[in-house]
Formats: sequence, structure tokens, C-alpha cells
Amino acid sequence: MVDEAAVSPQKKKPNKYPDAIKEQAIDMFLGSRTEFKTRKECAKHIASLLGVGCPNTVLGWVRQREVDDGVRGGVSTTELEEIRRLKRENAELKRANGILKAASSFFAA
Repeated sequence: MVDEAAVSPQKKKPNKYPDAIKEQAIDMFLGSRTEFKTRKECAKHIASLLGVGCPNTVLGWVRQREVDDGVRGGVSTTELEEIRRLKRENAELKRANGILKAASSFFAA
């Protein structure tokens, strides 16, 4: 069995914020959205309360939740994970295919 971590040249970047903070920010946004004129104002307020560096980060989390819940169009989190897995698998198969082609040409000579 091949170790995926050793084969994959791309490493998953660590999350800057814990999942608990993300969930709290999303819940706070959805609960207090009507108190603000714009989504941006709401996100800015929540980002300042939770110590999230940028309101766009909160908006991104909310957008992804909306996609996952089917409220907004886009690629869901599970679909993104599957795409990433398939890309890694495809790259591994291409490398193996290249090795096999090189070996067959070596032995054919």
C-alpha cells in the first residue's frame, strides 16, 4: 500500500481557526443577520467579537454553509473533498503509468 502523505506533493494547509470557532461564527451570523443592514456589516461585527482577522473569512464560512445546505448554488464541501481525492488518485496513476511506460521501453530494447 502506498502512503498518500509521501506520494502527494501537495500538503493540506492547516486551518487557522478551529472548527468550533467557524461553527460559532456561522451560528452567530445566521442568528443576528436581521440586525444589520448588510451581510458585510454583520460579518464584520462577528469577526471582531470572535477575533477572526477578516470579515470576508466569516462570509466565506457562511457562503460554504449555504452551499452545503442547498440554499446557494456551488460545490459542496463533500464534493470538494471527493474532487481533491480523485485528483490525488489521478496524479498517482499518471506517475505509475509513466513508470510502466519507461520500464516497457527499457525491456523492449
